[in-house]
Amino acid sequence: MRVLGVDPGLTRCGVGVVDSLPGRRAELVAVGVIQSSPTDSVDLRLLRIADRLDVWLDEHVPDVVAVERVFAQHNVGTVMGTAQVAGLAMVAAARRRVPVALHTPSEVKAAVTGSGRAGKEQVQRMVAGILGLAEAPRPADAADALAIAVCHLWRPTGALQGGERNELTPAQRAWAAAEQAARRGKG
Repeated sequence: MRVLGVDPGLTRCGVGVVDSLPGRRAELVAVGVIQSSPTDSVDLRLLRIADRLDVWLDEHVPDVVAVERVFAQHNVGTVMGTAQVAGLAMVAAARRRVPVALHTPSEVKAAVTGSGRAGKEQVQRMVAGILGLAEAPRPADAADALAIAVCHLWRPTGALQGGERNELTPAQRAWAAAEQAARRGKG
């Protein structure tokens, strides 16, 4: 399964693509940050991000897009921009009939570090270790996008919008079936 992880942000939107490997391992395909200038109007910033998200989706053809779920913060302006960018990622995926999954920040941290309260540096180190990278991805937005993708690889069912098994792609169904068979074989 190939997952495009999106860490939404209006100034910096992290994007990362990972493929699943046998034995609950993952491989880095691509990672980056889509940036927009705070001096541009919001509509132009969103257009730039939407255009770049389209490029990432068309270039990497993911089986699922995993997006960090926006949560309430004290800074309403930050939440608005983050939510708008998350919406762009969901719409871009929906246009391609690619399922979308939302994961909370604490869920992502727990999946990659074992603690839902892990700090950014710990997440970066763990992502580097999981993906076999010599150094932690930078900036933090890029590492967060990879963490979101890895989180989804390790939790493929139940997190998709609607949560219905018939929304899974054939690759996702095969992957989930193989994972269930492997678990049954261990028991």
